[in-house]
Amino acid sequence: MTQTAHGVEFSQQLSENPKSAEERAAILANPGFGDYFTDHTAVVDYKVDADGNGGWQNARIEPYGPISLDPSAAVLHYGQEIFEGLKAYRHADGSVWTFRPEANAARLNKSARRLALPELPEEYFLGAIRELVQADQEWVPSGDGEALYLRPFMIATEAFLGVRAAREVSFRVIASPAGNYFGGELKPVSIWISREYARAGRGGTGAAKCGGNYAASLIAQQEAEANGCKQVLFLDHFNDDAVEELGGMNVFFVMKDGSLVTPALSGTILEGVTRMSVIQVARDMGREVSERKITLDEWRDGVASGDITEVFACGTAAVITPIGVLKDATEFIGAEDAKAGETTMAIREKLLGIQTGTVEDTHGWLTRLV
Repeated sequence: MTQTAHGVEFSQQLSENPKSAEERAAILANPGFGDYFTDHTAVVDYKVDADGNGGWQNARIEPYGPISLDPSAAVLHYGQEIFEGLKAYRHADGSVWTFRPEANAARLNKSARRLALPELPEEYFLGAIRELVQADQEWVPSGDGEALYLRPFMIATEAFLGVRAAREVSFRVIASPAGNYFGGELKPVSIWISREYARAGRGGTGAAKCGGNYAASLIAQQEAEANGCKQVLFLDHFNDDAVEELGGMNVFFVMKDGSLVTPALSGTILEGVTRMSVIQVARDMGREVSERKITLDEWRDGVASGDITEVFACGTAAVITPIGVLKDATEFIGAEDAKAGETTMAIREKLLGIQTGTVEDTHGWLTRLV
């Protein structure tokens, strides 16, 4: 069977052993985050021919399952891979929508350029998401704060040990029903300051969404968890300890005059889709937003003086999460009993409202999938 989406034909080989309605219902009753996966995956192949011309081909929906790779596949040796993250939301009328997928498609290609991978035409990206969600639409949860998390990724599959850009690549999308990223009631989280480790360096891959950035952050994340913190904050130690970002989220500060400040994109910070959406939503609400350098000293002094009234983090998985305490072995900034700030929650509610269809989408950010 062949489906056409965004001008691209996707063949379909549907699973002969999908989860039963009972099994799926049990999973959706408590989905967690990233623990369960739907019955299918979207796949598109890329190959360079004998004449040196590359092209995307064989777009398809197939059963979810292990990927067969040669032991010499480039992704296993040189880390040539990138990924994205976005969600599909069930609206009150039963329809399913996603949020700003074009921005994710554009960022995937920005990452591809940095990692010497082929760019993927937007119609393949959007088509793969649409076809996968349509095939697995029963997996989209409808509970408060729940969504179907979509993970597009691209890996170098060529069997070759030479150090060069791979000539065979696979683009795939998998999907996982998701609840609250940090679990339970939304309350301010504690953040650990990484003094020893950096997330990225100038001229590196900090602005790309690639696995190597996250692998490098895991040791600092372990340190954070060992000290009772949910996330880790990375600083630019060669730039006055300027705030960069968390292990997987961007940071915003609410000032006492109601304006917002977020670290400027410097080439070492990932340009989050949620980040850019928060900036627009805040401006829609009449708030000034500045993208500039903000240091750990300013964070510390601002909280102490009251110039900074709220701090929050944002990303696709958790959307918006208030930050209560920032600490390390010698620092303790904020309060453990802090409550989620009014501005933080107002922006969060408006953004979630747009995503879930309860607030008008005046920017055309939503794309219907089912």
